[in-house]
Amino acid sequence: MRTVIVGASTGLGRCLGIALAQRGAKVALLARRQELLEAAAGEAGHGAFAVTCDVTDAASCQDAVQAVVARLGGIDAVVYSTGIGVLRRIEDLDAESWMRSFETNVVGASLFTAAALPHLAESRGAIAYLSSVSASVTEPWPGLAAYTVSKAALDKLVEAWRAEHPQVGFTRVVVGDCAGGEGIGASQFAADWDQDLAGELLTEWLQRRLLSGSLMEIENLVDMVEAVLRCGAAATVPSIQVTPRRPGNA
Repeated sequence: MRTVIVGASTGLGRCLGIALAQRGAKVALLARRQELLEAAAGEAGHGAFAVTCDVTDAASCQDAVQAVVARLGGIDAVVYSTGIGVLRRIEDLDAESWMRSFETNVVGASLFTAAALPHLAESRGAIAYLSSVSASVTEPWPGLAAYTVSKAALDKLVEAWRAEHPQVGFTRVVVGDCAGGEGIGASQFAADWDQDLAGELLTEWLQRRLLSGSLMEIENLVDMVEAVLRCGAAATVPSIQVTPRRPGNA
């Protein structure tokens, strides 16, 4: 399975790329930071390789896809895991924060999909987009409005692509609390957060029971994503939800 992981330098994307390569997929790891990608490719082994890509730039997406196809001969599967989350009270969000969130979480997803579409259509392949419980399962999380709203827009974007291109499998993967990677593989999602504000909001999240109270192992997410990708367009899975059980639930 010739697989492209977009957003593979850190976090869940990196974990997925490494795991899929070790399970036998031919994997291209894409993100902006080449050094981190090279480290991920080295850990993955099995022929995994790095390609620099800025999803907010259409030309960069096209160039990255061409580089992947030159190496693999085509594309069977894509995982779009790229996402940024600005932490700020909704009344404090400025236009730049809203634009950054939509540019990466929504527009970038569409630009990369457009670049990969001819190759996915040829292989009758599949593309999975990592979404969030905050967009469709729970109430919006205080402080993460730009992230939540942009992920909700991503959910509708997936439906729009599916409506116009049924020859490709488009799947929304709703992800709950997940252990993720360690060290360099850890998510950088919260790296730029104001820690004082994060502490305040964590209390609110706990009070509202937005956090599940447990963490899902990354292998569970890999299992589900791999299954979706191997279905291809022949058995499209519109949406799956991969979340941990709350403590005490059967």
